Amino acid sequence: MARQLISGSELDRPTLEAILARASALKREPLASRALAGKAVALLFERPSTRTRISFEVGIYELGGHPAVLRGEELQLSRGESWKDTALVLSRQVAAIGARTASDQALAELAENASVPVFNMLTPTHHPCQALADLLTVQEALGRLEGVRLAYVGAATNVARSLALLGGIAGMQVAIASPPGFGLSPQERSALGDPLLTTDPKEAVQGAQVLYTDVWVSMGEEQEREEREAALRPYSLDEQLLGLADPQAFVLHCLPAHPGQEISPSLLYGPRQRIWEQAENRRHAQKALLEWLVGKLP
Repeated sequence: MARQLISGSELDRPTLEAILARASALKREPLASRALAGKAVALLFERPSTRTRISFEVGIYELGGHPAVLRGEELQLSRGESWKDTALVLSRQVAAIGARTASDQALAELAENASVPVFNMLTPTHHPCQALADLLTVQEALGRLEGVRLAYVGAATNVARSLALLGGIAGMQVAIASPPGFGLSPQERSALGDPLLTTDPKEAVQGAQVLYTDVWVSMGEEQEREEREAALRPYSLDEQLLGLADPQAFVLHCLPAHPGQEISPSLLYGPRQRIWEQAENRRHAQKALLEWLVGKLP
């Protein structure tokens, strides 16, 4: 069976470390690999994207390949064709398939029926490509991942799940602070590397070297906007909360950001963030991932 990245659990620690090391090398020499020379990679977008789309398009180009971007309204999926049939067709045309889908089941059906590597560009439950870039950013800043405490503050989104899972594989200590009803379930906790779960953001950030947050209202949650904003307002990442962390702590955000809501403007654009480098690192981490998926990781 072709390699896949659906949740991130497909990666063991040695593989994760190899991908991150390769990402660092490709960041230094962006055109050093021709792993996708003469090959196309399908990128399926059911949902809007900025960072995911541009980082994969440019990254595939730098690897010598062609990114075939397919938006939902351009596919026969919009007229009722199944994900199974889509997988069967695309597998005969491309070297790998990435999908950013509105449901986890859609990606699962695609992966089950494809004969080429399939990777998750975002589902409601997981965002492993974002977490790979996050870990690369932390490793660059601190020189290690083992024992690093990362505190995520806000609703337990797909990003929080992927951080817990991949951070746990890497040996990090992940703490997630969410309002009641917006956190991970006890069942999820055991499957995600046993992160610390709390409703107290001050507890989560205590001694943390990395503070992380995400939007209050994700795609598909617009009807719950008022309820979510009211519940998450005490979880805003600001200077006061950062002051409880490690003195050298820095801030991350997967973007897009809403300054003045989940993060203060002074943190988003200030000297104690690595957010824009984090966004760039999507490309480098994903290039290393693509090499691994097609069996070309050195």
